[in-house]
Amino acid sequence: MCGIAGIIDFEGRPIDVRRLEEACQSLAHRGPDDRGIWQSQSNGWSVGLAHTRLAVIDPAPEAHQPMITPDGRWAIAYNGELYNYRALRDEIGSERRTASDTEVVLQACRAWGPKALERFDGMWAMAVVDAESRTGHLSRDPFGIKPLYHTFVDRKLVFASELRTLVGLLDQPLDIDPAAVACYLQLGHVPHPLTIYRQVRKLPPGHVLAFDARGPAEPHRYHFLKPPPTPAPDYAAACEQLRALIQDAVLRQCVADVPLGAFLSGGLDSSVVVACMARRQGSPIRTFSIGYADHARYDETHYARLVARHLGTEHHEFRLSFADILAAVEPMLDHLGEPFADSSLLPTSLVSRYTRQHVTVALSGDGGDELFGGYWRYLGHHYLDRYRRLPDAIRRPIEWLLQILPEARSTRRLDRLRQLRKLLRGDLPDPMDRHLAWARFLEADVAAELLGQDRAREATRIVGEAYREAVTSWYADNVPELEPLQRILLADLGVGLADDMLCKVDTASMYHSLEVRVPLLSTDVVDFVTGLPLEYKIAGTTGKRILRDAFRDWLPETVIERTKMGFEVPVGEFFRNELRELFADAVTPDALAAFGINPQPALQAFDDHLHRRRDRTEHLWALLVLCWWRRKTRA
Repeated sequence: MCGIAGIIDFEGRPIDVRRLEEACQSLAHRGPDDRGIWQSQSNGWSVGLAHTRLAVIDPAPEAHQPMITPDGRWAIAYNGELYNYRALRDEIGSERRTASDTEVVLQACRAWGPKALERFDGMWAMAVVDAESRTGHLSRDPFGIKPLYHTFVDRKLVFASELRTLVGLLDQPLDIDPAAVACYLQLGHVPHPLTIYRQVRKLPPGHVLAFDARGPAEPHRYHFLKPPPTPAPDYAAACEQLRALIQDAVLRQCVADVPLGAFLSGGLDSSVVVACMARRQGSPIRTFSIGYADHARYDETHYARLVARHLGTEHHEFRLSFADILAAVEPMLDHLGEPFADSSLLPTSLVSRYTRQHVTVALSGDGGDELFGGYWRYLGHHYLDRYRRLPDAIRRPIEWLLQILPEARSTRRLDRLRQLRKLLRGDLPDPMDRHLAWARFLEADVAAELLGQDRAREATRIVGEAYREAVTSWYADNVPELEPLQRILLADLGVGLADDMLCKVDTASMYHSLEVRVPLLSTDVVDFVTGLPLEYKIAGTTGKRILRDAFRDWLPETVIERTKMGFEVPVGEFFRNELRELFADAVTPDALAAFGINPQPALQAFDDHLHRRRDRTEHLWALLVLCWWRRKTRA
């Protein structure tokens, strides 16, 4: 896994090598093993590529990047892994100088152009350049596992793996995008293609941005889902097929020339991945988990231990104190190139740091919740329907109690009450609107207070359109008839997965030079699962139905039947104690006003949280991250 950056100047001006060297320094954590720069210039066109390498497949010096063809015509800066590179290498049949997947990617793009992307099984962000024809493309893997930022300013296409690296390659200042800020406060992240800057975009997952001597074209989608089969497979047969597909995907992703292991939280998704690894590996799998020494409410290491014993893994467990979490707050906030308010970034970073002490590559179970319906908000539609059927005589006292009982997450019971409040506050007629109301950080009335009514409504419109368009964009031709909850799953697969969960894992793991692979997002697995009937995935109050049944014989029943537990930290309590001064120092009226945020309700929310009148954990964390980012970047 690596870091990439580059400048393509369509006026042919010389590339500033010093800027590329600084880009390499900025991306050193993504690729500590090697770095390189390549330049080419011809009449009216010049290009410079920068690369930092984490050597995983063929760590020999010959696999150095940017990689150039022997004739000097083609160049690639590639951040990723191609799991079917051996099959494609045999098909291409070209003379090889290395045993790397990078050389296969370069040869495939030279032979087939951007059409090669449709044949890749892997994760990546890359730039490919044909210096002779002055053409090339940027691309990103189908589900957005690897990030890529780009901008076109002053007749230059500039791109990088990280936003802060891209900013360092530019000559001019950038403007904060008020719409992006508003969307961030709704979701806790900036949805693609937006970034926090008005002039910069994220390349969407499954998209390619082609360019020639005249300049860049608009990004377009190259990857589409296969339409659901008709008729649907029998449920028992589907379980067998799913198990085979996931096992094959896991084994394909176990290829590495460096030590490899797996995250094991004790949840269903990571346990399935580890079970598939353990069935075929000759030696014990190395597994890694973290827990909390200070509070059993947030600890699930006993489940990880249970799975590790059952599968015979070489298990490594790291127990965090809350002091460990607090010590990670400022370094991680300093590292962010764009505001990102998912606080589980902190424990993900710490488990990545610990895991990197033992291995260079770790497999994870990310993507399982979006594919199989694992989040509470998917089940919330069913719970809300059942609640609506209750007589008014029962509902009225419940809703009265919700108004007077404290809001908190400190116990499982209070957290359930918090979720019930959110469920009822998001009771909207349209299922997608309801889903987004449950997913967002700020409730509609709070967003209006902070941003103003018009700006809050515009953010709601932008987010809603992004989610609805994500559903239709998955299919090349006619969009199949889909139930509302199927559409919601596809929307999360297209937006929330890349911009929240995968962004979190990439940011946290690459901060510590750890490569994380996600076999549940292999294209054949995703095609199969998205084509299954909804009832195979969600049945009443049970999510992940088919995943549970497909692996029931491989895992302990306790793990198969356990409810989902998020990777949480007690940030809400930290705000009342250890983070109180830090918040007050960063989240000032001037800092808030710079983003067009009304300071009075923001600071009132902090006071309400301190005195336990309302739980504002997500709200306050989002504001802290935003204001800290501004101070760090001097935006």
